[in-house]
Amino acid sequence: MVRIKAFNGIRPDKELASRIASPPYDVVDSDEARLLVRDNPYSFLHVVKSEVDLPPDVDLYDPRVYRKARENFVHFRENYMQQDKKPSMYVYRQVMEGRSQTGLIACQHIDDYLEGRVKIHELTREDKEQDRITHIDTVNANTGPVFYTYPQDRLIDALIAQALIPDPEYDFTADDGIRHTLWHISDKKVCDSLVEAFARIPFVYVADGHHRSKASAMVGKFRRENNSAHSGKEEYNWFMAVFFPENQLYLMDYNRVIRDLNGLDTASFLRRIEEVCKIEKKCCAWSSKPRREHDMAMYVGHQWYLLTFHNISEDPDPAENIDSALLTSRILKPVLGIENLRKDKRIDFVGGKHGLQELQRRVDSGEMALAFGLYPISMRQLMHIADSNALMPPKTTWFEPKLRSGLLVHALDE
Repeated sequence: MVRIKAFNGIRPDKELASRIASPPYDVVDSDEARLLVRDNPYSFLHVVKSEVDLPPDVDLYDPRVYRKARENFVHFRENYMQQDKKPSMYVYRQVMEGRSQTGLIACQHIDDYLEGRVKIHELTREDKEQDRITHIDTVNANTGPVFYTYPQDRLIDALIAQALIPDPEYDFTADDGIRHTLWHISDKKVCDSLVEAFARIPFVYVADGHHRSKASAMVGKFRRENNSAHSGKEEYNWFMAVFFPENQLYLMDYNRVIRDLNGLDTASFLRRIEEVCKIEKKCCAWSSKPRREHDMAMYVGHQWYLLTFHNISEDPDPAENIDSALLTSRILKPVLGIENLRKDKRIDFVGGKHGLQELQRRVDSGEMALAFGLYPISMRQLMHIADSNALMPPKTTWFEPKLRSGLLVHALDE
C-alpha cells in the first residue's frame, strides 16, 4: 500500500503565484538562472538556485549556497507566501501544446521509499544526492515535489475530477507557453477518500526526481535516528510528491553529445559504426529523426545519418535492449571509450524539447564533435523495467512539461 496524507502547504500569495513559480533547480544552469531572476525578485529560483545571490565563483556545493537558500526561503515565507491552516491536498494541472496532465500533490511516507514501494529506474549520483540532502535539511522543507506516476485508477480519477469543480487557486501561463492551474482540497472527507484510494496502489514510479526522492527519504531517516523522542508522528516522516496517472504522461527523447571521437578521424569512426549499425546518409535533422525503436540519428562531420542497430536479441534484462543501453554498450564504451556516463566529462545530455537542431548547433559550434538523437522509450517500458528491478542508463527519460517550483512547499516541522 502507498501511504499519502494531506499537509499544510506553504504557497504564494495569489497575485504573485505566476512570478514566484520557477523552473525546477535541475533544468536551468546557474547562468540561466541569474538571467531569469535579474528582473524578477519574486522568482523561487532564489531558493532552489540560491547561488544566483552569491558571487559567480562560489562553488555550487559551498555551505553558503545552502545557508542562502534558507535565508531566502524565510524571506519568501514571511513576505510573499502563506501556509494553509487546514491539512490539504492539491490538484495540479499542466497544459502544453494542447495536451494536459493532471496530478495530485500530497505527502508520501518515507517508508514507502525505504521499503521499496517507490519503484526507480535509474541510480542516483552521490554528489547530486548529497546536494539535495543538504538543501532539504538546511532549508527544513521540501521546496519542490517529486514527480511520480502510477497505473491509472478510475476511483482516483473520479475523486480528482470532483476536486476541479470549484475555481482554482492559481491559473496562469508561464513564459514558455505552459499553463499551470492549481486547485486546493481542504475537505477532510475528500482527502481521506484519496488516502484510502492510494492505499490500494501497490507501487508508484519515479518519473522525474530520483535524487529528490532519495534525499527526502534520507533526511527523514537521519532525523528519525537522531531524535531520541521520535514518535513517528513528526512531519519529517513525510515528503511532498505529485502523482500523475501514467496514461497522461508524455516521454520525450533524451539525447547525447560527445566532445571528441576518441582519437579517431571521421572516416575511421564511421567504419566502426558500420560494424554495429546500418548507416544511411540523410540531408538534414528532420529526415534523420528516429521514427521507431532501435533507430537513432547521428550528426558528425557536418553530416546527418540514420542508424539502425543490427542483431537485437531477446535479453532477460528489459533494460539491456532499450536504445540508450544499446548506444552505451555498442558505441559509447567500445568505440568512444566512455565507461561511466555519470562521471565522464566528455559526454553531455540534451532534452528532447530542444530538438535535433540543438544537437547540430553544439557540434557545428566546435563545442562537441558528435551527437546522437534517440527514439524515446514508452511508459510501458519504463514501468516494466522498474518492476523488474532493472536500471536504465542515466538520462534516458525526459518528461515534458516540467513541474514548477514554488507553487507549494512542505515544511518538515509543521
